[in-house]
Amino acid sequence: MGRTEYYDDPEAPEPNSLVVAASAVVTDGEGRILLQRRRDNDLWALPGGGMEMADSLPGAAVREVKEETGLDVEITGLVGTYTDPRHVIAYADGEVRRQFNVCFTARVLGGDLAISDESTELCFVPPEELDGLPMHHTQRLRIRHFQERRDHPYLG
Repeated sequence: MGRTEYYDDPEAPEPNSLVVAASAVVTDGEGRILLQRRRDNDLWALPGGGMEMADSLPGAAVREVKEETGLDVEITGLVGTYTDPRHVIAYADGEVRRQFNVCFTARVLGGDLAISDESTELCFVPPEELDGLPMHHTQRLRIRHFQERRDHPYLG
């Protein structure tokens, strides 16, 4: 199912759902960041997705990382909250989502890197190569906040 992301776009459709979601900045021992190339929009993104009724929010991040990458992770911190109403995601099935995302930091405990049906590529990307990847600016914002090593999480 395809998706289109809008940001501060007067042509964006009106949201018809609000989804609580979790994402994670997963790093390896070399400081590289785990990214997936999404099948639905061909952009690079942090692993993450919607919270299910049986999830805690950190649990949703752990589950989504496992489902999307094959890796078992442990949550180690909080990057921030991302709730900007100007960010709208329209899906091919008619859902137009306003997303409430909480982005965590995480480290790998085990598992094997494996592409899911939601992605076409997975890799740990060195920080100096991030600017060259096609990525929605809301994903870049989360990564930038992580790289800033803030004393407090971003609240937005």
